[in-house]
Parts: sequence; C-alpha cells; structure tokens
Amino acid sequence: MKALTFKKWVLVLLGALTLLAVVMFFGATFGTGLGFGESLSAIFSPGERDSASYQIIWMVRLPRVFLAVIVGAALSIAGASFQAILRNPLAEPYILGISSGGALGAVLSIFLGIELTFLGFSGMTVFAFCGCLLTMVLVYALAFGAGSHLRHSLILTGVIVGAFLSAFVLFFTSLVDIDRLHSVIYWMMGNLGNPVSEPSLAALGAFVLTGSVLLFLLARQFNTLAFGDETARALGTNPVRTRAFTFVGASLVVGAAVSAAGLIGFVGLIIPHAVRLVFGSDNRLLLPVSFLLGGAFLAAADAVARVIIANQQLPVGVITALCGAPVFLILMRARMKKSYFG
Repeated sequence: MKALTFKKWVLVLLGALTLLAVVMFFGATFGTGLGFGESLSAIFSPGERDSASYQIIWMVRLPRVFLAVIVGAALSIAGASFQAILRNPLAEPYILGISSGGALGAVLSIFLGIELTFLGFSGMTVFAFCGCLLTMVLVYALAFGAGSHLRHSLILTGVIVGAFLSAFVLFFTSLVDIDRLHSVIYWMMGNLGNPVSEPSLAALGAFVLTGSVLLFLLARQFNTLAFGDETARALGTNPVRTRAFTFVGASLVVGAAVSAAGLIGFVGLIIPHAVRLVFGSDNRLLLPVSFLLGGAFLAAADAVARVIIANQQLPVGVITALCGAPVFLILMRARMKKSYFG
C-alpha cells in the first residue's frame, strides 16, 4: 500500500467534488419539459414561484438530483466499508442481506395498505428503513458467536438471511392486488421518481452523513485489517469492535438509501472497485472518493434514465447495471495484474 500524501488527498478529493458538482448541474438542467436555456434561467433567475419553470427545476429536478447524490453516496461508501472489514471483493449491502430486509419492509407496508406518515416519510419508507436496521441486528447477532471467524460468518449469515427474506418478499408480492403491484415492482427496480419534501431530504441526508462520518473515522482501522486480524491487533486495532461499528454505520446509510429509493444495484460494488483500481486501496482516500463518486454516478444514471426514452422514465437500477458493468470490466482489464487490496 503506497503512502498517501496530503497533497494527493486534497487534489483527488477536489477533483471528485468538481465532478460531482458538474454532474449535479447537468442533472438539473437537462430533461424533458424544459430546455437547457430555460433551465439555466430558472436556476439563476427563479422568477415567480408559480411558474412552470420554477416548479420543474426547484420542486422536481433539484430534489431528485440531491436524492440521487445522497443514495449513491450511501450505497458506495457502505460497499467500500463492507469490502474493507470482510476483505471480500464481492461484499456489498445486497450480499449481506440488509437490502432484502428493506425490501420486505416496503412490500409489507404496501401489502397491508399502511398510509401513515412519520416526519414527512411515507409508511413504505419507514417500514423499509426499519426492515434494514432489524436485518442488520439479526445478521450480526447470528454471526457474532463465530469469534475469529466473524468476517466469514457475517458473509454466510447475510447470504442466508437475505435469501430467506427474499422468499418472503416474493410471497407478499404475489399477494398484493394488481392495483398496487406496479408500485412494488417499480420500487424493487430502484426508483428516484417519488416526490421528496425538503424536510425528508434533509433527514435522509442527516442519516447518511452521520453513518458516513463514523465510517470515515474508521478508515485507518480498515487499512490495518487488510493485513489480517492478528496483525491488526498488534497495530492497536480491535477487529471485532471495528466490524461492529462498521456494521452499524453502514447499515444506517444503507437503510436510509434503500428506504428512499428502493433496490438500486451495482453502485455499492462497482464504485469502490473503480476507485480502488484508479487511486489505490488506502481507505483514507478510498472512502471519501467513493462517497463523492457514488453520488455522481447515480445522479448521472438518473439523468440518463429520465431522458433516454421520450415521455417515459426508466428505473434507475436498470441504468446503473447497464452502465456500470462495461465500465468496471474495462477498468479491471486495464489493471488486472494488480491486487484490488494492495
């Protein structure tokens, strides 16, 4: 693992932040119903709040862009963190079962017809978030007794619990009436199109930021875990405690992301790998860059999903898979002779 200089850290972060800002700008200015020039005018000269341009930019596009950034950043940093503590290149929220718990919560709320709201969040969002957190507790509780084999046990337990919960998701989906079936399917494919109020967006951002800060603070411990648990202990890192804190922080951000946007695949897997292949495996740089580029990637994918087919919006999860796989294969082939984790 090459030494990370402060200059490199700053330059790479500034570059990632600039890319994120550019993607957000184009995400807000490109789309159907309002041309580029009209969008610029609405952003820099909002005019009347009741005008169509104001409503499209400030009430529809910008909240959706911010939601995409929050969700993409959350999934990306969670994937990077899981890969670090488990030392497994395939580790990400879906493999550990957390997303399946969120899906079960969402489907249950639709099946039961729950219409409640909590702090501006719909019943589906609340149930999905609770499903993610409860699944996190269940997976960790079942795997905790494995001692030194905890990281292997977490992966196996997560896969089994995820498969078990997915069976219930399919069961309740089959019982949902036809009028609500579209909502279930669209949510499970990843959907950023549901209206999100400013308070709800702020609350989601707070959840993701809180969990992400906790993960950022663990970056040094992630680096020591890469050498194995025994070496990590010799260097002053407690592997069990580090994995516990990571599971809490990552589950918090994944719960917020899944509850707001459904099941969006590939972001938590491809972005950390792409960052690792380009910038190296030092988690002090890997985590914040994955956070920023994960948000940029999903915002760009959502912009494509909104305009690729006239008068129709594709689920953003379709775009992340179609765009992500080729990019990752190209990067992997270019650096295939180098190790992912060092």
